[in-house]
Amino acid sequence: MLNWAQKFNEVIWLDSNQHKLKHTSFKAILAVDAFTSIKTGYDSAFNELEEYQAKTKDWLFGYLTYDLKNDLENLNSSNFDGLQFPDLFFFQPKKLFLFSENEVEILYLNLVDDELENDWKEILKNKSTVKYQSESQSGEIETKIKIHLRTSKESYFKKIDKILQHIHRGDIYEVNFCQEFYSKSVKLDPVRTYIHLNNISKPPFATFLKLNDHYALSASPERYICKSANIIVSQPIKGTARRYKEIEKDLKQKKNLADDPKERSENIMITDLVRNDLSRFAKKGSVVVEELCKVYTFEKVHHLISTITCQVSKDISPVRILKDTFPMGSMTGTPKISAMNIIEKFEDTKRGLYSGTVGYFSPEGDFDFNVIIRSILYNKSNQYVSFSVGGAITAKSVPENEYEECLLKAKAMREVLES
Repeated sequence: MLNWAQKFNEVIWLDSNQHKLKHTSFKAILAVDAFTSIKTGYDSAFNELEEYQAKTKDWLFGYLTYDLKNDLENLNSSNFDGLQFPDLFFFQPKKLFLFSENEVEILYLNLVDDELENDWKEILKNKSTVKYQSESQSGEIETKIKIHLRTSKESYFKKIDKILQHIHRGDIYEVNFCQEFYSKSVKLDPVRTYIHLNNISKPPFATFLKLNDHYALSASPERYICKSANIIVSQPIKGTARRYKEIEKDLKQKKNLADDPKERSENIMITDLVRNDLSRFAKKGSVVVEELCKVYTFEKVHHLISTITCQVSKDISPVRILKDTFPMGSMTGTPKISAMNIIEKFEDTKRGLYSGTVGYFSPEGDFDFNVIIRSILYNKSNQYVSFSVGGAITAKSVPENEYEECLLKAKAMREVLES
């Protein structure tokens, strides 16, 4: 289906990889071909999105970049940007495929004659013939990719030391500090690259996004926020440990993560931040922490995930909920505004879509959005490919350990690109 979808300029594929997730309506979704759309910079972006969503009242798919923070607070984004994604993009798809456990529901706008039957025949002709070799499915020879670090190891340690000074001074308690890995003059087969990355990680919030020549190939394990009727759910990740092949060693690692005071403190601080964000619009007394620091196991890592829920009244708009919680606490820190100022000061790259979100609105105003981490971002026109990784810096952080955690999180993306 992804091969078939490449003839369209707008494509979003969302895949749960068969994870049994609470509050998830579909196993997978494919939306293609914009009937209407909105693309804008950060200035008044949320107001424009709210107007578009309220007017359309249909399925909408798209993304919010991290830099929409500038629409919410007196902040800016002036660091280097090699990817140049528009700040916000959503579209109303002409063609939509909703996958449940045993069937696919197909929704077309303005269906013409035998269009659906012809598309389905064409989809079935597109065999999955992914091969990890130097020649892409289009026959174009791909370039050998050499990964570069935007921030040197020495510079990373110096920046962490300065961030720790801010923490010890009381300016912040925790900040998510990230670094970019990149390559130039790259010719990439986006579908093949996404499938390779997804096969390695098999995450619950995988995403393939195409907007003309901009691509996001995401193996995200994290949900930002979702709405189902009057229930809001946010599931921040904070706390990471590598997995081992030996069962006993892996189980011990899992227990150590659950009991680690530094990892738990990271998660608890962000859980408290999310509780505060939800309280801005939640019905009084409805904010509940359903799970605190629960260990979830994925293909390559264990994570601590907390689940925070609340109830919301019908008069609160879906976009208002995003606006009051964005950017997500797991990718910023506490206090949020101070953390975002420090992020801008010490990071070397504009985040853009990284640590933003991709997702959808339903016609009823429900929604589900992930966190764009563990993701390869690609500008085909500029032949620029990038992925970023980071971690939470607290008073108990050891710079060497934080650097090793970044390398662990970067492993899958680096493996895919360098192979």
